[in-house]
Amino acid sequence: MEKSSPEKLILVSREPDGVAWITINRPKSLNSLTKSMMVDLARIFKSLDADDSVRVIILTGSGRSFCSGVDLTAAEDVFKGDVKDVETDPVAQMERCRKPIIGAIGGFAVTAGFEISLACDLLVASKDAKFLDTHARFGIFPSWGLSQKLSRVIGPNRAREVSLTATPINAEQAEKWGLVNYVVDRSELLNKARQIAEAIIKNNHDMVLRYKEVINDGFKQDLTRALALEKERAHEYYDEMSKDHFKKLQEFIAGRSSSKPSSKL
Repeated sequence: MEKSSPEKLILVSREPDGVAWITINRPKSLNSLTKSMMVDLARIFKSLDADDSVRVIILTGSGRSFCSGVDLTAAEDVFKGDVKDVETDPVAQMERCRKPIIGAIGGFAVTAGFEISLACDLLVASKDAKFLDTHARFGIFPSWGLSQKLSRVIGPNRAREVSLTATPINAEQAEKWGLVNYVVDRSELLNKARQIAEAIIKNNHDMVLRYKEVINDGFKQDLTRALALEKERAHEYYDEMSKDHFKKLQEFIAGRSSSKPSSKL
């Protein structure tokens, strides 16, 4: 595994098959985020999105916690900054990222950590994972999407309870509510995330990017508009396909049918 670390509190590694790992690495502070860590995280996501060798990104945290939120000892520096600057906003860069992002959540994902989790495309959680929104407890207004995204995932009544009471969601409940895709033993967390990444990599890379985009863009629309969006992009895609492309598609299908690979995760 080739490793590089532009900032030791955010570790990055790239594997030859196209999996990139990002690790929030401030375990003694439960991976709380400083302003510089946020800027680095935003820059790293933008860089990996532009890197053609990267096909899937796995985001995790070191130690006992995924991310315990913003380091409140430097709160003024964080909250008085330009919240509209997408270049230094990690959640904005995650939302712009074309590559699938798998969150491997071990331990606490608190407030900003919760919001970063919600910016992932898929989530794997350890059995000891907990998702907690403390905006109301500390009098901090959400700005990374928690007030809007959570209700769209678990429903508005549940989201109101979670956020207004600052009650944690444990891993079992998160899976029942559809917040996470899988719950596994802590020892299997990274292996499960890697397994999902490998399943994605086996597919057509261009279509993976297009499929993620149309799902995410359509989710922002009502169903009628979302269906029209899918139809529009499908026609655009097929109009661009050449006869050679269709021939290769048939050959690919024939090859897959004869080999009958396992589709199990």
